[in-house]
Amino acid sequence: MKPKLIRTSTVAISLDLLLKGQLAFLSENYNVIAVSGKDSHLETVANRERVPTINVSMSRKISPIKDLISLINLYFLFKKEKPLIVHSITPKAGLLTMVAAYFARVPIRVHTFTGLVFPTKSGAMKQLLVIMDKILCKCATNVYPEGEGVKRDLIQHRITTKPLKVIANGNINGIDLEYFNPENVTEIELIKLRASLGIQRTDFVYIFIGRLVADKGINELIAAFVKLNKKNNNIKLLLVGHLEQELNPISKATLFDIQHNSNIISTGYQDVVRDYLALADTFVLPSYREGFPNVLLQAGAMGLPSIVTNINGCNEIIINNYNGIIIPVKNEITIFDAMQLLLKDELVYHTLQSNARKGIENRFDQQVVWKAILEEYKIITNNVSK
Repeated sequence: MKPKLIRTSTVAISLDLLLKGQLAFLSENYNVIAVSGKDSHLETVANRERVPTINVSMSRKISPIKDLISLINLYFLFKKEKPLIVHSITPKAGLLTMVAAYFARVPIRVHTFTGLVFPTKSGAMKQLLVIMDKILCKCATNVYPEGEGVKRDLIQHRITTKPLKVIANGNINGIDLEYFNPENVTEIELIKLRASLGIQRTDFVYIFIGRLVADKGINELIAAFVKLNKKNNNIKLLLVGHLEQELNPISKATLFDIQHNSNIISTGYQDVVRDYLALADTFVLPSYREGFPNVLLQAGAMGLPSIVTNINGCNEIIINNYNGIIIPVKNEITIFDAMQLLLKDELVYHTLQSNARKGIENRFDQQVVWKAILEEYKIITNNVSK
């Protein structure tokens, strides 16, 4: 009998996108169960990874009643399934999973911090989030930061005194270098996509992929692009992701520019982003906070130089002036300067572009990450059995 492993996330899209292929790989050594709220993404996980899934609804927002119900449901699930290991990602799932698994006496309770929310908050909310992360770590047996920046924050803010280990070179899933390869996108596919988006072959295309919210730096990005666009009409900004105006809205001025500037193209959320990356020239991620952004790995693997802010994850993937440009947070002037540099200086652009894929190949190959995770499971399992 293979030991039982339960992987949890707050919403199923995290299991679907962040752990693509990993659950199937782990199922060769473990009886894997995926747990999250039920939707089409959870169905995709079941079909693609060939693992059983269980619906436990969890709210991303702090909601005492809903959170208590989720906690109770997870507790009874763990008591019923009796897993050897539970492993959570995402903040709310981490807290609820670790507490429930602790009281259900699951032997190995693992959480991976893919990013921290509290460093960008203040006042009572920050204190509450810190307390929640401390409780999470107290209930976990093993804590893994996704990158060195997250590790530093956990230590600096004294979230836990437990050993913190970054697996491989960081990131929870690595990158599928065979799939994310510009050579695997045909010119016919690019012609069709350009035509559907109204992009000319001669256009210089900047691309952002992610949620369209303030914390991703969308306000600054749009302001910088509009300024650059006034001097250069043959540029496009491609926004690939949901507009979310509930939790962290962008400004009304930014929303107006997105809706009325013909050179800003917003596609909404897309299941497949490879072709969008293939037609772009530069990736821009001016985020305020990240854990270890997968999309930055994808962009690099597709040969795109990147403009990123000097934050956790981004400054671990991008080496300044090697495979991209690192700029300060919340600064539209430096976004403008970097975008203009890559547009105007062909030597700088081609130097960064030539290093983009190499910078990912050497450190974040998916197979290396998966094998490192499997080896870590074996190590912590052996420690428990001693």
